[in-house]
Amino acid sequence: MIASASLNSNQPIIVAGPTGVGKTAFAAELACRFGGEILGADAFQVYAGLEILTAQPDAGMRARVPHHLIGFLPPSEPFDAARFAELAREKIAAISARGRRAIITGGSGLYLKALTHGLADLPPPDPALRAELSALSLEELQRRLDESDPAARNHLDLQNPRRVLRALEIHLLTGRSTADLRDEWKDKSTPGFHGFLLTRDRAELDARITGNVQAMFPSGVVAEVGRLTEIGPTAARAIGLREIQALRRGELAERQCLEAITLATRRYAKRQLTWFRNQFTFRTIDLTGLQNTSEFVFDPDLIESAR
Repeated sequence: MIASASLNSNQPIIVAGPTGVGKTAFAAELACRFGGEILGADAFQVYAGLEILTAQPDAGMRARVPHHLIGFLPPSEPFDAARFAELAREKIAAISARGRRAIITGGSGLYLKALTHGLADLPPPDPALRAELSALSLEELQRRLDESDPAARNHLDLQNPRRVLRALEIHLLTGRSTADLRDEWKDKSTPGFHGFLLTRDRAELDARITGNVQAMFPSGVVAEVGRLTEIGPTAARAIGLREIQALRRGELAERQCLEAITLATRRYAKRQLTWFRNQFTFRTIDLTGLQNTSEFVFDPDLIESAR
């Protein structure tokens, strides 16, 4: 049982971790026991109509605990870290005013960082330069980035054209290394927030991810994607969306689709864990072997020791 003495204020709590680790259930357990309300920090769970694909909390969980910033936007509308941070601060203030505690949970690391530290001081996109760079292949973008800002390779997903382009654009506009700009923003302290980083053994996490992806199909995820009409630039990046669209067009068999989504999700989980470990000093909680979060025993000093 969680000792109530360990939660003696309305200071917000962040529950972070890779997809599939059990963040949703863990956060809900905290909220139920301590009069908290859940605030989602997921770039794709904000969208209505993508409940299955983005693993949004089900109706039963929402009935137990108030949830915010989940399923409130049409998929056609773009969303970003700046808007999330603005809305999250408003929700946290309202939750606190009700004498309750905001429990912020999700896997979008940039969104959480924007909330705790604001956004890095980066130049806005330059339309002319962006057009020039957009005409280049990924290989050419990588080559130019290596020539002008080789340190960027150490922290960038070089297979993501959007991020490679943006890193090169930033360097060309500022003349500074993106690694230097990143380090200026890398303060791991989170004043005003406590936090937990949930982890599991890698093999167990992979198995949970596989099970979650497999469960989407009998739950109706293919029909869910088929009901979408207009999809904006943010929702279009949701893991599994392109694969299921390809399945619907007959370009992939269901097994191929499932395998592709599973692989993409596992890779995403690995990147998430690296991000959280590099960006925050949250107390790590290993959930390996626990099927139900109610099995976890919280010691009285757990919250105070989280940073």
